[in-house]
Amino acid sequence: MTLHHPPAGARDLLPLEVAQKACINDQLQQIFQRWGYQRIVTSTLEWLDTLVAGGAIAPSTVIQLQDSGEGRLGLRPELTASIARAVVTRMTDSHPQRLCYRANIFRNPPAGYHGRQMEFFQAGVELLFAGGVRADAEILLLFADCLNQLGLQDWQLVLGDASLTQSLLAKLPQDLQNPVRDCITRLDFVELSQLPYPSATTKALALQLFDLRGNVPDVLDRLTQLDLQGESLERVDRLQSLLSLVQDSYAETLPLVLDLSWLQPFDYYTGMVFQAVSRQADNCYVLGQGGRYDQLLSQYHPQGQSFPGTGFSLNIEDLHQCLLGSDRLPTETAAIDYLVCPVNADAEVAAFRHAQQLRQTYPDRRIELDLGGRSPEELTTYSEHMGIGEIVWINADGTIG
Repeated sequence: MTLHHPPAGARDLLPLEVAQKACINDQLQQIFQRWGYQRIVTSTLEWLDTLVAGGAIAPSTVIQLQDSGEGRLGLRPELTASIARAVVTRMTDSHPQRLCYRANIFRNPPAGYHGRQMEFFQAGVELLFAGGVRADAEILLLFADCLNQLGLQDWQLVLGDASLTQSLLAKLPQDLQNPVRDCITRLDFVELSQLPYPSATTKALALQLFDLRGNVPDVLDRLTQLDLQGESLERVDRLQSLLSLVQDSYAETLPLVLDLSWLQPFDYYTGMVFQAVSRQADNCYVLGQGGRYDQLLSQYHPQGQSFPGTGFSLNIEDLHQCLLGSDRLPTETAAIDYLVCPVNADAEVAAFRHAQQLRQTYPDRRIELDLGGRSPEELTTYSEHMGIGEIVWINADGTIG
């Protein structure tokens, strides 16, 4: 019967997994705070119009709820839109706002993927009202700091620039821009090479756009072959300034891949875009992603005023999977320090009082009360099996037996 199982795409987390993911989340929140970020909590429910504003989220991705009479509601599929709405409508200080979060999000699976996971857990930051290379560098360095502090190994940071890639696409004929963009988004080189180009020069440009991925010096060298001018050249200069600042500020060699062929299916980002990936065995995990979105906040401002913004989210499930084989996560739930046991029924009140006294005296320790039905031998066996620190026998007069 369905009452025995969660809905398709939903899952339960048992105590050990909860403890492990909490360990990851707690570390991330501490890192965010060290960088000056303050936690914000936004509503799990939003108006559907809020969630899809700016074209970042497709309506089909949102798990929608019944009509409330004022409009469609949806469960948040990410946090950026909710935070942007909250900030521009309720925080009037236009100084840089450093905000962080930990939250669950909900997404409808793609068509044909019934039963795929619908609820996810994320932690992340948003840096609002701050443009410029320095703000972008802070976000990238904080992102890398998070992954390093968690102890992740063998990860790569893939960095692109949405505005630069769009300006390169604009060099193509108007009627070819969307087909080329679609092929690059789907990584379909075969179809890209077979599009009806008006000239060999145009085809060569499209194929060059597909191949703007690799180590930083090589990709920048390929850019010089594209005869860039004007706005495109300015964006390359900004990208080079960002790369120089990040690499010079990073204590080690940043595992960076530059990908200027990276296109999103929706026009959401206006500058840098990035994600961290880790390959383990036969699996590829996306540890987190982010970028700059300088037009999004205007969607929520009452007068449509625009403000710069950038940020990232980290995917707790993927981080958890990558850390499971390491020594960075707890392998068992926290042990009980004291098991308080009344010696008989007359000692129940005294046992409850003693357990409460222990909790007040030792607020950082875990105190469990025996609920009856087990012999002293069974309690001893239970205590040894659970790794309980000490059994405390309590007499009716409150003395320890």
